Amino acid sequence: MYYEDGLTQNQIAKELGIYRTTITRLLQKAKDQGIVTISIKGHSKELVDLERELNHEFNIEDIIIIPIEGNETSETRKRKLAETALSLLVENITDDDSVGLAWGSTLGKMIDPLRKYPKREIDFIPLIGGPGKIAVNEHVNTIVYNVAKAFNGRANFIDVPAVVPSKKTKEELNNSAYQETVVKLWKSITIAIIGIGVTNNSATLVSSGMFNDADIAELQNKGAVGEICFRFFDNEGIPIQTSIDERTISVQLDQLKNLRMSLALAESNNKVEAIIGALKGGYITHLITNDETAETILETISRDKQI
Repeated sequence: MYYEDGLTQNQIAKELGIYRTTITRLLQKAKDQGIVTISIKGHSKELVDLERELNHEFNIEDIIIIPIEGNETSETRKRKLAETALSLLVENITDDDSVGLAWGSTLGKMIDPLRKYPKREIDFIPLIGGPGKIAVNEHVNTIVYNVAKAFNGRANFIDVPAVVPSKKTKEELNNSAYQETVVKLWKSITIAIIGIGVTNNSATLVSSGMFNDADIAELQNKGAVGEICFRFFDNEGIPIQTSIDERTISVQLDQLKNLRMSLALAESNNKVEAIIGALKGGYITHLITNDETAETILETISRDKQI
């Protein structure tokens, strides 16, 4: 009656004239004796186990692992991460928050124009200056505008590059009236949504138009493995101090440690070392990734412990 007919325990109790507590005990006895067995389709349990293992290693607030299904394209994988991030934002955002956003191909897929979201009249703020050669939908100002519009919030834009030619240029830009407002808004951020970049593919950094060969060599010599908002760190999550840092216009890594939520979207085995560094550095409170990446992270950690 409970499993096959879908009746509630109260309905069964009324029909059979026995106590509900008796039904509860009988149902448990049926499980214990193997009369009733329960199985979960798919690999949900494996995903939960992966999440628990990663949480045990890094002790962050939440890790959400998205399964890769079939021969998914890179675009599909990124879209699934972005949609999950948006759902998490909807669940957690309040009218007291200020939301900072980075840029990139994954964050650029966050908004579904056909869906409606709870209205929040709050500030949405770019965490980094504009990137170099990048698609319009991946630009930080585009992402900020789209997310702010979806929540009926206030979009704040940035009109300076992420990396400028000199330290002096950076100081002049940060002291300008417009940029000074953005810098002040960075101090009010309570939620950040970020990506994690890598330094093991120097061609990508060069193609952005922000870095030259000397910059790449400096990063490699100092052991940089990843970046968040062009703030670089090593495999232990320790910030890398370089001449690039002095020319970068973005939030500092340490600020991410003090936020109510610092949500990172990152997948790909190519990013495993960078993700581990970011987790060790304490820059993330929430991570969204896929099962393939999560498994490689655990394998890498296990291998490093044996060395």
